[in-house]
Amino acid sequence: MIEERIIGGEITLQEFLEKAYLEAEQTKRELNEIEILIRQSAAEVERLAQRNAQATSYVRQLQTQLEMTPREDIREGYDALIIAQQRLFTMRGQLEKLQSDQRNLERLASFQQSLLDVTSGMVTLPEAQPRQPQTRTDIVRIIQAEETARKGLVRKMHDGPASSISNFILQAEICQRFFDLNQDRARSELNGLKGSATTTFETVREFIFDLRPMMLDDLGLVPTLRRYVETLQEKYDLPVSMNVTGIERRLEDYIEVTIFRTVQELLLNARTHAQATQYQVLVDLSPDHVTVVVEDNGSGFRVEDVYSNTDKISLTTLRERIEMLDGELKIESTLGVGTRAEIVIPVENVV
Repeated sequence: MIEERIIGGEITLQEFLEKAYLEAEQTKRELNEIEILIRQSAAEVERLAQRNAQATSYVRQLQTQLEMTPREDIREGYDALIIAQQRLFTMRGQLEKLQSDQRNLERLASFQQSLLDVTSGMVTLPEAQPRQPQTRTDIVRIIQAEETARKGLVRKMHDGPASSISNFILQAEICQRFFDLNQDRARSELNGLKGSATTTFETVREFIFDLRPMMLDDLGLVPTLRRYVETLQEKYDLPVSMNVTGIERRLEDYIEVTIFRTVQELLLNARTHAQATQYQVLVDLSPDHVTVVVEDNGSGFRVEDVYSNTDKISLTTLRERIEMLDGELKIESTLGVGTRAEIVIPVENVV
């Protein structure tokens, strides 16, 4: 064994290469998992593309028979087309993200293998560990979580922007017919159309923020959480307070996204089920870790029941994602008293 100290005298070459070997094995496992997800997503994209083509063809037929087609049929046709387009758009975006992740992992795997090839024989590396049977279960849970997110996305699109857009089309048709018959009525319909468009625009802005707030990329975690809390206060009159301690700074992108999504999910669950009169978000940015606490004084629940319910995977998925970052999610809840969730994740100092 070579006992020379490297990297500032803090680690031996043996230790360094053992760590590199283990990371290379982890990269291989991640590549296998992402390949499964890509195959599934590609098949889903093909299926949704066919559905979109069918919906488009049906709407084109409706456009040639607008005068004879019942209003409800027109609405349903446009609704189906918009939903098909949104599903296809979302799924293509997910597939592109997975393919991008795969390319990055392949580059990393190539570099790691080159390093191991160059140092082959210099030290004794550990034997390859057998693949854990839990890996397949993890993949299934990831797929289930993504499918749940897609269903929620489609439901929001259908109940919000998609429904409004189909109404725009109908209102525009009505306005067009009244221009020659009754201009006052046409003007009234146009004013109604303008009001509906304004409301829908605000809904889409909120929808985009929930889906992926641009502030998170531009300004970071703390400003985005503050804005999210303000939105809950303004839109839902939710009594949420937020306090930040430590030195405000940017964290790794994946940590910021994980924390924001976790807080978002916890507050959404609390708003939906807790019936609380007070909510609090605490963020502590320490040098080597970040701690976030979400509390409410609502109805509470049995934590073990939620984690054991396979139909309710959101909290289980949140915990697993945080544990993948070497972090921890602890939830304490008492019926009739309230709930306290604490997230702790180790971090690097990122400017």
